[in-house]
Amino acid sequence: MNPTNPDQYTIVVNGKPEGPYSLTELKDLNIKPNTFIRKPGMDDYKEAHAMEELRELLGFTFQKTAPQYFASFDQRLLASVIDHFMIFGIYIVIILISFIFIEGKDQRIMAVTTPFPMIFIVKIIYSIFAESSLRQGTLGKRILSIKVTDLEGSRISFGKSLARNLCRMFSVLPLFFGYLYCFLNKKNQCWHDIAAETLVVKDRLI
Repeated sequence: MNPTNPDQYTIVVNGKPEGPYSLTELKDLNIKPNTFIRKPGMDDYKEAHAMEELRELLGFTFQKTAPQYFASFDQRLLASVIDHFMIFGIYIVIILISFIFIEGKDQRIMAVTTPFPMIFIVKIIYSIFAESSLRQGTLGKRILSIKVTDLEGSRISFGKSLARNLCRMFSVLPLFFGYLYCFLNKKNQCWHDIAAETLVVKDRLI
């Protein structure tokens, strides 16, 4: 079997994929800047203007647009559950290791319960660094293909990530209404997203 040609492109026409086409064949097609195109090795389709070789071939310019696809409440909740489950799993491993050195029943109970609030503190610290990283999200968000951006869809700075995660208290304090507010917001923003001027976006589904 011949390996997949990395220069073969699949395009989306009227919502359906067509191809593959070679790079030279694309020049003879009615490719527009917003035509969705994919080639081997890409995780998802991109608009033609977002691919450097097509900009050179077809004379397009890169058009930065604000995000239009926002993560839903259930996606964000599931991502948070995954993150907490991962951190809780690490916490359990550390506790079990500590039992090697702690023998008394009361001491073991204290070892389990006393540091428990640290799970939520670790989650906030992890989110601050992960959401301002190149991957723009925690493990849970990456699994669900969602990420945190600014209002223009760009990666957020460490300072903006810090502000966003510290503002979570405003979403939590009024009985979590700040989180539920995303149902009333066109961009699915929670209160802490609005305060920090951030979005949680998802990949476009073809």
